[in-house]
Amino acid sequence: MTEFLPHGRIRLALHRLQSAREPDAHPLLLLHGLGESHAAHPAFSYAQWPGAVHALDFTGHGQSTIPAGGGYSCEVLMGDVDIALAHIGPATVCGRGLGAYIALLIAGGRPDRVLGAILLDGPGMAGSCAASTPHIPLVDRLQPAPPDPFAIAELATDARPPEYASHFARLAAQRSPLPRPITVCTREQPPWLQAAVEVLGGPPAEPVAPADAWRAYANANALPKPAPVPA
Repeated sequence: MTEFLPHGRIRLALHRLQSAREPDAHPLLLLHGLGESHAAHPAFSYAQWPGAVHALDFTGHGQSTIPAGGGYSCEVLMGDVDIALAHIGPATVCGRGLGAYIALLIAGGRPDRVLGAILLDGPGMAGSCAASTPHIPLVDRLQPAPPDPFAIAELATDARPPEYASHFARLAAQRSPLPRPITVCTREQPPWLQAAVEVLGGPPAEPVAPADAWRAYANANALPKPAPVPA
């Protein structure tokens, strides 16, 4: 089932991929990578989640509206997720690539609504680096949409420093009621994620398996409390 939620002039497509198997279980919200859609999430990956499973198409992707002339930013996509959470209620958020970056931001910005954020490898947001600038590369408007070619161009990199991501990681660690509000399951760690991981207590010896993270957030009290985060 697909619902369309208003975000200014944008209609956001929110897809329910699975109904709740346990009535008291909270939902899972899936966020795709750059250039993808809700279809990027294979059914086997979330089949054991006890609550309802929803997947959001970001602005300019999938069945959501494509705005004229671009104007994309990670904060716009963070707003997309905020609207989805206001609709479905507090949820665990799981993102791939660009969606992982947005999951990190919303975990810090809305700690009362995010019952754990799971960060997965995927396309988009290679992170800040020495070559990152505010310059927007040439947009190939001949490419078919969706996804919007402006979204591909404007969201491929981020001129913000890694400290921007670490700020939201710190907010999540300080304000979330969960003992571990963010779980990193990626093998690739661009600078923004390295900065966040340092705030969260350092990287594990091996990335956490996504299935383990999902099981833990379905039973959030099973997560151990990390070391205190400095102010």
